Amino acid sequence: MSDKKYDAVIIGGGASGLFCAAQLCMQGRQPVVIEHSDKFARKLRITGKGRCNVTNNCDAETVMKNIPRNSRFMYSALSRFAPEDTMAFFEMLGVPLKTERGNRVFPVSDNANDIAEALIKACTDWGAELVTDNVRSLMIENGEAKGVKCDGGEYYGEMIIVAAGGRSYPKTGSTGDGYRLARSAGHRVTDIKPSLCPIVTAEREECAAAMGLSLKNCTLTLRETGAKKAVYHELGELLFTHFGLSGPLVLSASAHLFELDKKKYQIDIDLKPALDEEQLDRRIQRDLGEFPNRVFSNSLGRLLPAKLIPVIIGRSGIEPDKRVNQITKEERRRLCQVIKKLTYTVKGMRPVEEAIITRGGVELSEIDPKTMESKLCKKLYFIGEVLDIDAYTGGFNLQIAFSTAYACAAGSQR
Repeated sequence: MSDKKYDAVIIGGGASGLFCAAQLCMQGRQPVVIEHSDKFARKLRITGKGRCNVTNNCDAETVMKNIPRNSRFMYSALSRFAPEDTMAFFEMLGVPLKTERGNRVFPVSDNANDIAEALIKACTDWGAELVTDNVRSLMIENGEAKGVKCDGGEYYGEMIIVAAGGRSYPKTGSTGDGYRLARSAGHRVTDIKPSLCPIVTAEREECAAAMGLSLKNCTLTLRETGAKKAVYHELGELLFTHFGLSGPLVLSASAHLFELDKKKYQIDIDLKPALDEEQLDRRIQRDLGEFPNRVFSNSLGRLLPAKLIPVIIGRSGIEPDKRVNQITKEERRRLCQVIKKLTYTVKGMRPVEEAIITRGGVELSEIDPKTMESKLCKKLYFIGEVLDIDAYTGGFNLQIAFSTAYACAAGSQR
């Protein structure tokens, strides 16, 4: 049974917890990191499709613009530790980085394990203790955090830091324990919802018929139903699933979905963004003209993926068995419109367990933004995804984890 005293007890061995431990070690302090799963940095190892989009090569102001809610809370933390500092830190650890489209930063190796292992090695080499144990409760006396009770004993520290993540990807260890601990200290936890998450559409059967189809170069436009102005618009890749839509474009779009119980949204997909309607019409005429006696259902193979052809034909209103030389100009116009604007109605999002990031968490008004210390309980800190702050895709969420971890370590210096 353990019964040790540390400079800091960190609950959670993910990105923010390990980063905070490394920063504390650099100050000459000894932290312990307690992780309840059998592997540290599990979620970090699968981010960015296993490549780890570690940050975004931009300034602090741009990071804040990519945080849709509560961005002002991050002003102090990002001022002290910006993306350039994150990049310098990991390159100091011997992990060369590269910048790709959208200023996304990855390890040159394209291997997320390199980031995870470098962080773990820094912690152990510099004096942090990494422990596998289950945290059962916080020990709080007279409004001050003293330690934590675990299956393996009690751990005491000058700082008790909750870095337990959110509720997304529970198989990686993010089971929402941080919220339970926060509530036990008197904190309010806002509603926990998914973000960066696959989207369920009302046209579920249609999507299921195209299940597994990945579109590489299409544009997705998200808007409130009836509104002209787009909430989100981007070129990229998406995936049809048995419930609706997924893939990078859809995950990014989901971060812009708010109040789904009150607002209605639609997704418009442009299957041929490189062509305007006039150019597309000429292309269709050329394709149809090569085999004028073919039936319509067998004439779109060069233009569209096979799985989408029945969908497009159904939406166009053109009879599948109609000979292409009988298709009218008006029918071609409708066909162009469907290809340029394939619309789906957002019904909801998949469960938070399938999300990349959790929206919601510890109420920020109860946290000191300069140090991440609780305003309700002395020597208790919250960092990373457990807080009620999340960002769009592009490395911004990991930057939030690193900046809040740095603020905690630096701001707590006595």
